[in-house]
Amino acid sequence: MTATEAQRAVDRLSDASFPVEEVEIVGRDLRFVERVTGRLTTGRATLAGAGTGAWWGLFIGLLVGLFTTDSEWLGLVLGGLAIGAVWGAVFGFVAQWATHGQRDFSSLRSLAAGRYDLMVSEKQAESAQQLLGAPPAGTA
Repeated sequence: MTATEAQRAVDRLSDASFPVEEVEIVGRDLRFVERVTGRLTTGRATLAGAGTGAWWGLFIGLLVGLFTTDSEWLGLVLGGLAIGAVWGAVFGFVAQWATHGQRDFSSLRSLAAGRYDLMVSEKQAESAQQLLGAPPAGTA
């Protein structure tokens, strides 16, 4: 069965007040999938680093700003944003430059299963089969 079918089956069991804490969805025939999303240049890595650094700087600026009472709050937030963006850009550039072109693409990595099985404890197996309308184990 597919992942969606397995999730629907567990949802049906849950709707029937089945103790779903005894159910496992087990993926079989696992494979590693890496989807290439584009070329990664030092410029793109620098921009991505600046964006990430800006978010961290904004977070730190807001966190420190919680402890101020004056108009310094805005300066702390904007300063954190700017400093984070600069340092993020530097780290993004250096990290990409250090690879010397060994990995000049970006990608998303994931695990995917060929099929999924529902596993239920032995004491609950018959009840689950009845609720799902599946034939008992060992029958054709």
